[in-house]
Parts: sequence; C-alpha cells; structure tokens
Amino acid sequence: MKGILLAGGSGSRLYPTTLATSKQLLPIFDKPMIYYPLSTLMLAGIREILLITAPQDEARFKALLGDGSSLGLEICYQVQKSPLGIAHAILLAEPFIAQEPVALILGDNLFYGSLLPSVLKTASQLTKGALIFAYQVHHPDRYGVVRFTENGEVLGIEEKPSTFYSSFAIPGLYFYDEQAVELVKQLSFSERGELEITDLHKKYLETGTLSCRRLDKGFVWLDTGTPSSLIDASSFVKTMQERQGIMIGAVEEVAYQMGYIDEDTLVEKAKSYPNAYGEYLRSLLKMSSI
Repeated sequence: MKGILLAGGSGSRLYPTTLATSKQLLPIFDKPMIYYPLSTLMLAGIREILLITAPQDEARFKALLGDGSSLGLEICYQVQKSPLGIAHAILLAEPFIAQEPVALILGDNLFYGSLLPSVLKTASQLTKGALIFAYQVHHPDRYGVVRFTENGEVLGIEEKPSTFYSSFAIPGLYFYDEQAVELVKQLSFSERGELEITDLHKKYLETGTLSCRRLDKGFVWLDTGTPSSLIDASSFVKTMQERQGIMIGAVEEVAYQMGYIDEDTLVEKAKSYPNAYGEYLRSLLKMSSI
C-alpha cells in the first residue's frame, strides 16, 4: 500500500503565523507537525509516500525530509496549486497511486495509542472498499461525522452537520482500494468549490464497501489546525513524553523499530541533533542492547 500525506492549503485558521510558513512545519512541542502524520503512515508499514504541498512550501519540505532515504522511505512531492478539497488530492496522486491501494492522512492530524500500530497494520492490508475511523467528540458539527446502526454498521455520513447527527467525527486518516481515483472522478465540486472527501465515502457506502473502525478511549486523535489545538497538542506530547520517557512522532525511532534503517544510520541521525532529541535516539541503541 502507498501513502499520501496532504500538507497543502493556506493554513488560514492559523493566520498570521502561517503567512510565512506552512502549517505542517510549525512545532508540536519538540518536532515539526509533519512528523506526526508521517510516523503514522510509517507505523502502517507504508514506505512509498507522496507529500502534497502548496507551491511556496515544496522546497521547505524537501529540505526537511529530502527523498526519504535517510528514513528508509521513498518520498516524492506533488504541488497542489489551489486547495480544491481533500478528495482532489487523490486525483493529483493518480500517477503515484498507479491503481494500487492507498492511505491518505491529513498533515495536521495526530494519532496516539498503544494499540495504534496493530490497528494501522491491519488497515494497510485492505484490498477491497474503503476504511475510515470514528472518534467521539464534543463538537461534531466541526467535522465530517458518521452515524451507526444498532449493529454498528455505517448508516450515513454527513459533512459538518448544522443539527445533531452523530457524536462520532471522522479523523483525517483513510484507507482505500484501487477504485478511489475512478470514484473521485465521478464527484462534482461542492458549493464551496471543493471535491469533498465525504462524497467519496458516500460512494463507497452506496456500494456496500465502506467499513468504519471506532477508536475508543485508548486512542487519542488531535486536529492541530487552530491556535488553541496547536497548544493542546503540544501540551499533550510534552506531558506524555516527560511522564513516560518516550517520544511521540519521532520518525527516526519509528524507522528503526520498523526495520527501515539500521543502527549505523540511527547513530548518524542522532549525531545531527545536539540536543535532547539526539540523546533520546542514542538511548534507543542502549535499550536494544539490554
């Protein structure tokens, strides 16, 4: 399975901060925001990744991530000239997808949970239909939401409903079979001039091939696209890391644990960080030798 990391858009909810830089390059505590969704794709076993970015930010992402080889990945880039919706990213990625299953994650979404790796690995084995997730929130009107039958099957999906529809929001992580591109081509632009990802999910729902996995209290999902949520996410990462002595979203650690890079490569990566981040990477080698 391949992966799409959507890091385009203008980041207008974070103006004026994002007038001079990409939202996904802002720090979430001690790492750039983009590290968190990237590590999620990596935990799913995905190593071929297309990063979609705005024209003015492409060089910055390349300076940070390069071609991905230092992490055992293959990262390529696609410019999205105008923000035409999440589903539009799938059209842009058509040559990259090449009629294979694909996962798409939004560049401002953070996922965490002890069971997350196993859930992601299972999701990446998808060969038919689409898989979305559901997470219970207090303000579902801010998101696409999903409604379930009494048996837990998906009954309906609605984008930012104005009246109560469901308390289960759909996080920005989706898994699709090879039909995704052709189904997006059947969509029409919405009133706000975008190809809506909700409409794509409705297409899968109509054919009976949409499944949904609820993320219970053992998981954390944070959308970091506003000033308040940016602070909340940083506070969460800081608290968890300091209490548990771990790191969240450290892409070098994930690459090492997944077997994408060896010890020598990890050592070289650690040397490039003369701070606590580098010390943590070096500590991984000590732990593995115990």
